[in-house]
Amino acid sequence: MVKLSESGAFYTKGSLTPEGEAAGISKEEGIKKTMAYGILEAHNTSGNMDSLKIKFDKIISHDITYVGIIQTARASGLEKFPIPYVLTNCHNSLCAVGGTINEDDHLFGLSAAKKYGGIYVPPHQAVIHQYAREEMATGGGMILGSDSHTRYGAIGTMAMGEGGPELVKQLLDKTYDIPRPEVVAVYLEGEPVKGVGPQDVALAIIGAVFDKGFVKNKVMEFTGPGVGNLSMDFRIGVDVMTTETTCLSSIWQTDEKTKEFLEIHGRPEDYKELTPGEGAYYDSVVYVDLSTVKPMIALPFHPSNTYEIEELNANLEDILHKCEQDSRELLGDKVKLDLTGNIRDGKLYVEQGIIAGCAGGGYENICDAADILKGCSIGSDEFTLSVYPASTPIYMELLKNGRMADLLETGAVIKTAFCGPCFGAGDTPANNSFSIRHTTRNFPNREGSKLQNGQISSVALMDARSIAATAANKGFLTPATEMADVSYSKPVYHFDKTIYENRIFDSKGEAKADEPLRFGPNIKDWPQMVSLPENLLIKVVSEIHDPVTTTDELIPSGETSSYRSNPLALAEFALSRKDPAYVGRAKEVQLAEKAREEGKDPASAFAEIKEVLEKVEDRFGATPENTGIGSTIFAEKPGDGSAREQAASCQKVLGGWANIAREYATKRYRSNLINWGMVPFIIEKGDLPFENGDYIFIPGISGIIKDGGESAKAYVVTKDMKEFEMTTGLLTGDERQIISDGCLINYYKNH
Repeated sequence: MVKLSESGAFYTKGSLTPEGEAAGISKEEGIKKTMAYGILEAHNTSGNMDSLKIKFDKIISHDITYVGIIQTARASGLEKFPIPYVLTNCHNSLCAVGGTINEDDHLFGLSAAKKYGGIYVPPHQAVIHQYAREEMATGGGMILGSDSHTRYGAIGTMAMGEGGPELVKQLLDKTYDIPRPEVVAVYLEGEPVKGVGPQDVALAIIGAVFDKGFVKNKVMEFTGPGVGNLSMDFRIGVDVMTTETTCLSSIWQTDEKTKEFLEIHGRPEDYKELTPGEGAYYDSVVYVDLSTVKPMIALPFHPSNTYEIEELNANLEDILHKCEQDSRELLGDKVKLDLTGNIRDGKLYVEQGIIAGCAGGGYENICDAADILKGCSIGSDEFTLSVYPASTPIYMELLKNGRMADLLETGAVIKTAFCGPCFGAGDTPANNSFSIRHTTRNFPNREGSKLQNGQISSVALMDARSIAATAANKGFLTPATEMADVSYSKPVYHFDKTIYENRIFDSKGEAKADEPLRFGPNIKDWPQMVSLPENLLIKVVSEIHDPVTTTDELIPSGETSSYRSNPLALAEFALSRKDPAYVGRAKEVQLAEKAREEGKDPASAFAEIKEVLEKVEDRFGATPENTGIGSTIFAEKPGDGSAREQAASCQKVLGGWANIAREYATKRYRSNLINWGMVPFIIEKGDLPFENGDYIFIPGISGIIKDGGESAKAYVVTKDMKEFEMTTGLLTGDERQIISDGCLINYYKNH
């Protein structure tokens, strides 16, 4: 099904040749012949392809990120959007939590588009990534988005999802700085069997590569004869899920189907033929035989926890019991996951099905689901089915061709373009109910779980076709391949952008400086942040030993969305579902730092610090004048998942000076730490020299950061000055200056 090769390979005559067998071909020249290299080279401004400084063609955000981005850019001197910037509204769409707070954000976004020359897509019109596919993606282009699933490689655009500060850099005419990434070939062969959809292929790939870190921070380049056997909607459905592999970006070879897609959307001029050059070199290869992929399911609590549905159905007790045991190791005794309780007469009963968002809400997915369900009933028991078309043009076409009526007839509910089910702001399942979803993620603490209150949402990822097959069987888990008598009609798609023309505000790049910004009472400026002091004294206020810590655990999604424009209010939710005591501990330490900054005795605000300060002054000559006081968290591997910068900024707002980790799950989380002036420390595997509640002193950290050092000696003050070492990993010159200045806002003010 999916095979991995760590060896390099050359692309010759449409196939891949292992590196050792490709005589006479230069690896150095081959690197330059990948599609990824060509696109990166065209957007690199450094003149050095080993150290890239990228300027993107366009950027895009949604309504839980754009307020903070614009506020940061304003504080840094923004006058006009220098490139097309699209502000979509698909996360805070409901305006249901906290009264008018969300709508205030939308009015702010519209006024910002007018003032700075942007494009504003109102709520319910399109999810962020579908709008980008329909209206923005171009062959050979690059788009940066403040959402982790910013992936438009199937259309020929190399797109990346990052935290908001990286978009701020683009708004201020700066660059996205990275080492040249390795490129991994994803070589597709064969053709999917009837009933297999894009989520099945995506989950098969994720299950094979994630745990190994096989494509982490690399570019996945899709090629091979199998590409031509996939429709554009199918390619897009696989492509968007590449985020869950932790790759940096993706790109696909293009063809007549790509050209037709752009023609349908009224943009034939945006097509560009992309294919690997003869002799293109790949650092490693993912081989996928599409004909062998079967309907898949990703059980709680990660997209990589994958099984074939028929395998699961044949071993229900064993597999579900294992999942329950794994959850206890992950979640402890806070909740009890009960999956085996859903076994009825030897079959797995599901209470909820969702087809939605940037992954599931595509036209072809919904049409195929309607064909499976035509003439059926989803039943009148617990099982429910909700379908969210990804954009109003898709919604309109489903109305015109009758597929919407076919679905409604079954008892399914049709909703508007909204990302809520993916992050816990819509269709939250009941406690311990089992929900199957064609969405992007199924992390713990995400789709409505509140572990501290005993609430657990059990979400599995599946393809729309198998969700429809399950719905046709009134909630009993069924792979779509068992629906042998279904005839997939594959109706032609007609894109009608009339509703966009009627509703979307497009400034055409014209900024109106006199246009006032609309501020609601919950939209607040960032608090002042100080530069990095000579020394750091940090208290460990949370210690997390899960194999991976997601951004949803660092700052919950769902109900917190209403506060994402208010840094101080949002910070109250930091780690609330993982370590509820974190905020209180961090605030205690912050009292000492605030007193220090005001020239007062830190111990007068936080008595505990008195003895600790005396020890570091006695040993190192450190004083409150040259030593910053703050907090840190330790996590084995933090930052998997969302690009949201608030996972880092909330720690900073609460006085965080650093993170300590074995490794960082994604580049985007580490970048968020840096952009908020936090040192991204790495500590080697082994027994930790400290524990929760300990104070760590790091002498001379300011000089280490400024002078290009990567290694820092540290001392556990509360363990008799036990010495250990940490590293920062590779930091660019700009990143070092950002940390030194205290955050990206200060960096732009100072320079």
